[in-house]
Amino acid sequence: MSRICCVCGKGKVSGNQVSHSNKHSKRTWAANLRNVKVIENGTPKRVKVCTRCLRSNKVDRA
Repeated sequence: MSRICCVCGKGKVSGNQVSHSNKHSKRTWAANLRNVKVIENGTPKRVKVCTRCLRSNKVDRA
């Protein structure tokens, strides 16, 4: 299973890491995901959900 939120689709974001001497190198930021048991189609299921979706009650937790 990939590191993507199953509700909103939030995943990795890429950009540059900038050092003190202003050198640029590529890096990635991972989404803040939690393994949560949710009710999907009437059955409990374990999925990865970002903390933003958990706070805004976009999922029904089991």
